[in-house]
Amino acid sequence: MSNVNSITHFLLLPFADTRELQLCHFWLFLGISLAVLLDNGLIITSTACDQHLHTPMDFFLLNLSLLDLGCISTTVPKSMANSLWDTRVISYTGCVAQLFFFLFFIAAEYSLLTIMSYDRCVAICKPLHYGTLLGSRAWVHMAAAAWGTGFINALLHTANTFSLPLCRGNVAEQFFCEIPHILKLSCSHSYFRKFGLLVLSYFLGLGCFVFIVGSYVQIFRAVLRIPSAQGRHKAFSMCLPHLAVLSMLVTTAAFAYLKPPSISSPSLDLVLSVLYSVVPPAVNPLMYSLRNQELKDAVRKLVTGCVSAAIHCLLSSAKGSQCMS
Repeated sequence: MSNVNSITHFLLLPFADTRELQLCHFWLFLGISLAVLLDNGLIITSTACDQHLHTPMDFFLLNLSLLDLGCISTTVPKSMANSLWDTRVISYTGCVAQLFFFLFFIAAEYSLLTIMSYDRCVAICKPLHYGTLLGSRAWVHMAAAAWGTGFINALLHTANTFSLPLCRGNVAEQFFCEIPHILKLSCSHSYFRKFGLLVLSYFLGLGCFVFIVGSYVQIFRAVLRIPSAQGRHKAFSMCLPHLAVLSMLVTTAAFAYLKPPSISSPSLDLVLSVLYSVVPPAVNPLMYSLRNQELKDAVRKLVTGCVSAAIHCLLSSAKGSQCMS
């Protein structure tokens, strides 16, 4: 355990070795971060302020946007700072915090996506019972369960990972602190302590995935029974964004964690980690807003109102300065 106390920092995997590519990485991630902040901020503000967007799906979408902001804010800023200042260092405390919050947000998001699949299933398969099964109290309870699941998952994994003795250096071959790469530094001979909790999480995640697949099987069976082509199109448009987001998150994360060691490499791990930690928060707002006409109208109304208010403020200040002169 003395080796644990001797580690004061970890070295993260850099995106590039040359200064030019490091700056390119910084500006690319800065652009992605600003786009995520703007898109999710518009969705959160529109959903909270527009009376027409107070349905269960809109409420879950608001929570998803909050989780996306948290997820990308946990990993990207430190990576940007390292590229800007040409360093790889993250403090031991910073690594613990980064691992905890990433696990918290990613597990809560996966739980929320599972709940959203149930919401879509009830909306399409049992539309007459939708208001009964998904009342306002049920929304809050299910969203709280998703956030609570993320917190418990993050707490258990973080405590377990950093309670292990680390004696194989401090180089984490990833651009942020992640469980598999921290476990590679452990010299513990207890496979249960190292991998028991991970295996349990895999099975819980598999259970959620089976539930999601079952929900979509029922959804597609119900959609195919809809007589009108317009009705089928509307039903598919409700589900396709959710299915696309979920598929991207699950496939990339599953391949990253379950791929055989023979095909593992730092560059491949880097690409996969970007696909499941950076890309989903960036594309989630586009996936949902492009298919949701009410949300697009609310965002357009919000942006138009803000622009009009800014123009009115500028004109008022210009008139005031003229009067003073």
